[in-house]
Amino acid sequence: MSTVFTKIIEGEIPGRFVWADDQCVGFLSINPLGPGHTLVVPRAEIDQWVDADLELSTHLTEVARAIGLAVRKIWSPPRVGLMVAGFEVPHLHVHVFPAWDMRAFDFANAATDVDAAEQDGHAEALRSALRAAGHGDQVPE
Repeated sequence: MSTVFTKIIEGEIPGRFVWADDQCVGFLSINPLGPGHTLVVPRAEIDQWVDADLELSTHLTEVARAIGLAVRKIWSPPRVGLMVAGFEVPHLHVHVFPAWDMRAFDFANAATDVDAAEQDGHAEALRSALRAAGHGDQVPE
């Protein structure tokens, strides 16, 4: 049975994509911890991060770093958060988000009602920053 992330990757459910390559995608979270909160998700359905091979783990980290640099450039938070939790969807995903304090790491503080236009703006800001950083081939239109 495919996961909700597989359905997003395959276009069955809409997503705000900021990254796409042959191994993974990056799209905005529907319950963000902050502006630009992006999930980096492998195309392969892998449940836990420890089950991914080293090559894929390295690639996910490299993509998360590229997105994290864009998050830092756009929103200037004191930290860019990186987290692998995985309880909410049984499909490996890396959270990348701006963090102004430790509350940013608590999913109890995630937004439950987000403005679609604002999310569209965050996605476009990230795509623009990623293109400017030389990642244009991986940034979907």
